[in-house]
Order: sequence, then structure tokens, then C-alpha cells
Amino acid sequence: MEDSTMVITATELKANLGKYLDYVIGDSEVVVTKNGKKAVRLTPYITEIERYFAVKEKAHDYVYGGKKVSYEEFMEIYEKSELRMEYINGEIILLASPSTFHQDISGNMYVQLRTYLEGKKCKVFYAPFDVHFYKKDLKTPDVMQPDLLIACDLETAVNEKGRYMGTPVLCIEILSKSTRTKDMVDKLNTYMLSGVREFWIVDPDKRLVMAYSFEEFNIDEYITLKPGDTLRSFAFDGLAIPVDKIFQS
Repeated sequence: MEDSTMVITATELKANLGKYLDYVIGDSEVVVTKNGKKAVRLTPYITEIERYFAVKEKAHDYVYGGKKVSYEEFMEIYEKSELRMEYINGEIILLASPSTFHQDISGNMYVQLRTYLEGKKCKVFYAPFDVHFYKKDLKTPDVMQPDLLIACDLETAVNEKGRYMGTPVLCIEILSKSTRTKDMVDKLNTYMLSGVREFWIVDPDKRLVMAYSFEEFNIDEYITLKPGDTLRSFAFDGLAIPVDKIFQS
């Protein structure tokens, strides 16, 4: 910010406070000196997430392969922000608001899954619901919000703050134009390597569902289904959903 930095004395600040506040609000900074020494810096107020993206845009290492933040830095930013975000491979991903059709699909699947799970120990949850996914041989987790998930380890995997810290059996992602690559590549990889047993990808545009079964941190089986087919779970006996019901609006 060297080009937009103004250096003034404490006396000048007192005499023209409003002027210098307007200067700072205009995305510049003011350095105040006292007795000839730099004493205070006035900078624009920005949130932690705005600060992250400002640094990310300017950093050379982002231009050449990605600006990374630590898990601790992400959690600090996340706790102070009201934005929905995920943390994947060391980067913060902001989540856009879903479309109405996305919500129709999510609601349809939630009803089907909750009906199937009635009387069972497993539970279905829908986004926003944070899950910390620890990939095989890595200490730093990805933090993601699957559109829907089924968890069966709630008795042992909920911490003192009421947060779920376990590994879901099934995760479901509903594609959008902005998340297609992330869901089909990055999230599939994270789910597979963190011990999730089953992953469904729902494509609203093509009216398709792709179902993956994972075994020993690899893809064991997969299938693509279209309207007229029935989606049958690899992990849950008797869980079957007609694809037509998934896309009802």
C-alpha cells in the first residue's frame, strides 16, 4: 500500500480528523507520527475473510499455484465470519446460495432418507452442517458442508460444543455450475480418502445421479442412473430411491 499511504503528524490528525478518516475509508492508509517517529497506522476496516482474499489476490504464490492458509487460520476466519465457506486442500472456498431447484432436490432426498432411517441409529443432516474430513495419512482436515449426509457415529463423534467430528457413511452433493469441478474431483477425492463409504453426485441439468462406493480408500463400484432408474445404496440395505422422485419440483 506504499502508493496510497499518507504520513502526517499527530497535530495534523487532531486538526483534520474527518479529512483523514475519509482518506482511510477510501481504501488508503494514514501513518501518524509523534515527536518525529511513526506511532500509529490508520487502515480501512475489513473483515477477516476480506483480509484473506485481499492478501490472496496480491500474493505471488497464489499466482503461481495457490495461496494457502493453515487450518488454524481458516478456523479463526470462519469463527468471525457469517459467510458459508469450506476449506479444501488448504484453500478457503466461499459457497454461493443454492437455486430453487437445488433446494427442491435436497428436500426430496431428505424426505426419502429420513423415512428410510426412521427407527435406526443413523441420522440424515443437510447443509449447512460442517464436517471435518481427515484424509488418509494427512494431519490437516478439509472442512466441508455436504448438501446431505448420513452419520452413524453420533454417539461417539459429537464434541462438547455439540459439533459433529466423525466421518459420515454417505455424502451427497448436488451440482451447480460453480461447484461442478470441485464436487466431482476435489470432494470425491476427499470423501474417498477420509473413510466415507458412499458418495452420490446429483446433476440437476442432466437429470443424472452418479453413485460411488469406496473400499480401502479407493473407488470400489460406481454407477450412473437416469430418470426411470432406481438408486440403490451400496452401504445401506434396502435404501432405494426412484430417480424420478429426486428431481420432482
